Amino acid sequence: MMATPAPQTEHDEPDARRYVKLPDPFPMWKGGTLHGGQIAYETWGRLNRARDNALLLFTGLSPSAHAASSPEDPRSGWWQRMIGPGLAVDTDRYFVICVNSLGSCFGSTGPASINPATGTPYRLEFPDLSVEDIARAGHEVVRSFGILRLDTVMGPSLGGMVVLAYAALFPGAARHLVSISGTAAASPFAIALRSVQRDAITSDPDWRNGQYSTDRPPIAGMRLARKLGTLTYRSAAEWQQRFDRQPIRADLKDRTPFTSEFAVQGYMEAQANRFVNGFDANCYLYLSRAIDRFDLAAHGEPEAVLRRASLERALVIGVESDLLFPIGEQRSLAQALEAAGTATRFAPLPCIEGHDAFLIDIERFGREIGAFLAG
Repeated sequence: MMATPAPQTEHDEPDARRYVKLPDPFPMWKGGTLHGGQIAYETWGRLNRARDNALLLFTGLSPSAHAASSPEDPRSGWWQRMIGPGLAVDTDRYFVICVNSLGSCFGSTGPASINPATGTPYRLEFPDLSVEDIARAGHEVVRSFGILRLDTVMGPSLGGMVVLAYAALFPGAARHLVSISGTAAASPFAIALRSVQRDAITSDPDWRNGQYSTDRPPIAGMRLARKLGTLTYRSAAEWQQRFDRQPIRADLKDRTPFTSEFAVQGYMEAQANRFVNGFDANCYLYLSRAIDRFDLAAHGEPEAVLRRASLERALVIGVESDLLFPIGEQRSLAQALEAAGTATRFAPLPCIEGHDAFLIDIERFGREIGAFLAG
């Protein structure tokens, strides 16, 4: 399980990723095994001599492990203003490890990776993926550093579910837990929304039952899935404030019969274009379905599961305008943690940005996270 650096040439972009080989075979939660798997991760800060200052960060559905800049990769990360010296996740104090989820397409093994048995991409031959598999793969990264107990396990969105799986699978493996805009089990409404996004991809003729070529992916389906997803990630109040009924910029107008007319349509187009150019369709399908299937109760009565986790403190953050993971789900999780004997802070934030607020309202989220980590 030795970590290996990313291969790089003088023409490559900066790359701070390192890799840990998963045990071979790696049994999957719902059956099947993975062979030759690896997990990509990045780190910030320094692991102390006692190896007790590590913070493991899981991501949402689509981000890479590049959560913040570093000397090896100075590009801004997806949580750039949250992680660093003197910031809420203070790298002068913590050794931060961010992992790219198993099943993703940014260095960790997933459906787009080469199957060593065939020499071709796994595609739909990739084993059934669960949130528990993502948690177990992250734990292998932790083990590779010789860390016996994390200071904190943290994650937003999908990551807010993975931290619960981590606590259930590895009792006592973390002192503190931070779940951000996550849930102990997806609601029927959220499952329905994600199922429509997956339908948009699988009904695209270019999907070809998962056997699409890299030069002709199901772009139309991915674009529609991303637009539907964007609707669930934000709030009507934010868009009213941000866009109102502003017309689209002239340089963004297309020439189709039903051309985009409003600024909000231009925003949706930009989000869709960015996504189809950076994410794999099959990886999206696997990760999306894993979110739907997760249920903490599969590990036992939630209060009992969380009691076994032996957490000292927990922070549960929710957003009042979140359509996808409603605030009541975080409130219920906080109550279960408190009932399990964990000193728990529940922070319902009045952000208007919806589910994605943790990426935008860094001031509010940073204040809660920083205060919690400071003890």
